[in-house]
Amino acid sequence: MILPKNSQKVEAVIVVNDYKSFKEAREKLSGSVGFVPTMGALHEGHIGLIKRAVDENETVVVSIFVNPTQFLEGEDLDKYPKKDLADIEICKRAGVDIVFMPTIDSIYSKDELKIEAPKIRGFILEGAKRSGHFDGVLQIVMKLFNIVSPTNSYFGKKDAQQLALITQMKNDYFLDTNIVPCEIVRDSSGLALSSRNVYLDTQEYKRALSLSRALKEASLMIGNKEFSVDKIEDTMYEIVEPNIDKLDYIAVVDREFNMVDEVEINNTIILVAAFIGTTRLIDNIWI
Repeated sequence: MILPKNSQKVEAVIVVNDYKSFKEAREKLSGSVGFVPTMGALHEGHIGLIKRAVDENETVVVSIFVNPTQFLEGEDLDKYPKKDLADIEICKRAGVDIVFMPTIDSIYSKDELKIEAPKIRGFILEGAKRSGHFDGVLQIVMKLFNIVSPTNSYFGKKDAQQLALITQMKNDYFLDTNIVPCEIVRDSSGLALSSRNVYLDTQEYKRALSLSRALKEASLMIGNKEFSVDKIEDTMYEIVEPNIDKLDYIAVVDREFNMVDEVEINNTIILVAAFIGTTRLIDNIWI
């Protein structure tokens, strides 16, 4: 196989570090292309996305890029976990064809056009707590869609608001990719998998389990025909509050991210975001 410049073959995986080299590699792909965008430090949640992409497409691309424009001042950009060699090995074993690992300079220029999140859905919940975060997310996802030209793009439901906004961007800008939502992957204790879980010490990990416990209790309440949002949120607060260091929100919304008073089956998401120590975690369930 003749590789594009600025790329290397790691057994069955081509690793590419810039846009032009990626486009050379992309032109050699035929059939459907599955795409999994990540910031690296891959875990079983990412692997689930990759495996589904492998099952549903002729070829698969994974991007690994810690995107600076979605981090706010004071967040963990500088210490965000980086495990490049391990990530490449995971991709190789999972059947990925191309790993795209661009540099910041190859992705961003000094005087960038901007994509802005919608004024309502982009500035509630995560958008309210992390102003400007979704502008950066949509900016990098738009760039990656244009570079990769994927048939199908895979995103986890854990980042529910992000998933909703990327889907809106796809529809509003008539982007030619299918957005595939994938279920949340949890560890054996119920904690939603996240690259940031590595920040938790043993005691913080135990306290973090209160988030998934609260969501499980909310699900049980709904199963027992309790649809009042106020009662569900109060119960979740009682479970979470003694275990966390700061609560950003507990919220119940419909699939369009409108606040609701009553749970509607098949059209509701219950979300929680909180700090355990200095680590900010999010979780949710789709009802």
